Amino acid sequence: MVSFVKRKDSNVKLSVVGSLLSPVVFAIEGTMSLDTMGRVTAEMKSHVREMRPSKLTIDCAGVKYFDNAAALMVSKFKKDMESVGLPVEIVNLSEDSQKIMGLIDLRIISDSPSVPTKHAESRVEGIGKLAVSAVAEFGNLMTFLGGFISALGYSILHPKGIRWVDVASNMKRIGVQGLPIVGLISFLVGLIIAFMSSLQLKPLGGNIFVASLVGIAMVKELAPLMTAIIVAGRSGSAFAAEIGTMVVNEEVDALVIMGFDPMRFLVVPRVLAAFIVVPILTLYADLFGLAGGLVVGVMGLDLTLIAYINQTGSAIALSDIGTGLIKSLVFAAIISGIGCYQGLKVKHGAEGVGAATTSAVVSAIFFIVLSDSIFAVVFHYL
Repeated sequence: MVSFVKRKDSNVKLSVVGSLLSPVVFAIEGTMSLDTMGRVTAEMKSHVREMRPSKLTIDCAGVKYFDNAAALMVSKFKKDMESVGLPVEIVNLSEDSQKIMGLIDLRIISDSPSVPTKHAESRVEGIGKLAVSAVAEFGNLMTFLGGFISALGYSILHPKGIRWVDVASNMKRIGVQGLPIVGLISFLVGLIIAFMSSLQLKPLGGNIFVASLVGIAMVKELAPLMTAIIVAGRSGSAFAAEIGTMVVNEEVDALVIMGFDPMRFLVVPRVLAAFIVVPILTLYADLFGLAGGLVVGVMGLDLTLIAYINQTGSAIALSDIGTGLIKSLVFAAIISGIGCYQGLKVKHGAEGVGAATTSAVVSAIFFIVLSDSIFAVVFHYL
């Protein structure tokens, strides 16, 4: 029998007693903890490879400190040795150390961790999930529309119950604060249309018809469309973010508990404000779009101010202005309705608010363009 020391430091001492191809005893003294047992188990494995013993005994008589990390490492070492046919016995453990060892589940140590398998989704499954999601979304939308129509009807019959302070506040935010950007973009759009059309009409001597083209395009199509897109980006996203944040902070639940209807309290004031302000913004955009065309006509096409105004007045009918206003009312309903709907369906923290804001803008612009195309076909046949 040979006795010698393999490792000794300030915390732990490992002694090995045994010889080649015979039973070997590992005597551990000192501290058995996470800091020391990693080195000790590595050295015990190295000794096993060198000595190829017939049996191993781990003697813990000299152990002064034994924690759960050491228990896990010793148990893992024991399982590794027994898996290759080498019996291991742990002796002279204190009562407390035995209790710690009893907490280790050897089955968990031996079992490989379960890794979730990725299931390749088939095309049929994808279509099915999409259909289920679409049906659920349609149901939520119908629930929202039903609640909104009911709340709007109640508010019309009981106008004193409408929160007019909120309506005025939203009118200011949608309308007054949106005047600069709506005016600037409408002016530039009118200017661009006039300039591009003049490139085609000027060689033909049709300078005067630039006024007609700009007037009809702005009043019937572009002014309502550009105004709606700007309002969707500014106010539709704000509606979704505000209401979504209230949902996340459980303020909407608090309103329900206090007996307030979220539809009448949050949605109706915003929709009414949009109904009032968006048509006014559309008329404002009409004027600035015509002004942009006027600048090109007077400064680039040698038209007089009176001639340009007269030609614009003769080209635009009152029905054209009415068409633009009807569109603006529908666009206002789309923007405010989608913004509030996306806000109320938020479910997950800040990420959900961001997703709802993005979805509100994208959905509103899509339905604005879709409804505008429907209007173009309907008004053509009417």
